Amino acid sequence: MAQEAFQFKVKALRVLENEHRYLKYLMDDWFQLVLKFEHDDVKSRLEGLMVIKDLRQKLNEFEKPLKRHQEKEERFFFPMLGAYIGLEQGPIMSIEEEHAEIDSYIAHFFHHSMHDMNEMSLESMNEMVKDVMEAYEVLMVHMVKEESVLFEMADKMLKTVDEEVLFEQVNTLITEPA
Repeated sequence: MAQEAFQFKVKALRVLENEHRYLKYLMDDWFQLVLKFEHDDVKSRLEGLMVIKDLRQKLNEFEKPLKRHQEKEERFFFPMLGAYIGLEQGPIMSIEEEHAEIDSYIAHFFHHSMHDMNEMSLESMNEMVKDVMEAYEVLMVHMVKEESVLFEMADKMLKTVDEEVLFEQVNTLITEPA
């Protein structure tokens, strides 16, 4: 597989763009489990319970780097870009709202899948997994919007001094140390 070139000249944006690539890679992993429900490939309650268990594990592994990435954007990137374009309305505000929406879909799934599921029907499992499908869809559109709107603006607007400060702030790992 050929390495995709970075879209942006600002190093801090390249860090965030690279994190998006990593998050999409992780998303693809758990999304395959969601598709088992979506395509009616789960034929029994037992199989559904096993897929939900795997989905919980993969989402849990995904949620940590997602939260670290979102925190970087909210603590450093959004305020920096907001100094140029404002924070009270417009694209930054709607992107932050999407962070909350994504988090709530995932939290809702975790809440409903942590209780004793031995009595849960396959139909109920299908309904529960719809939250994860929504999270996936919002996340995919969300990352495209960040890259095509916010990153694009920042790539054109940030002054060199701000680029350097932002790079220092965001140049940290979103993964767990080994």
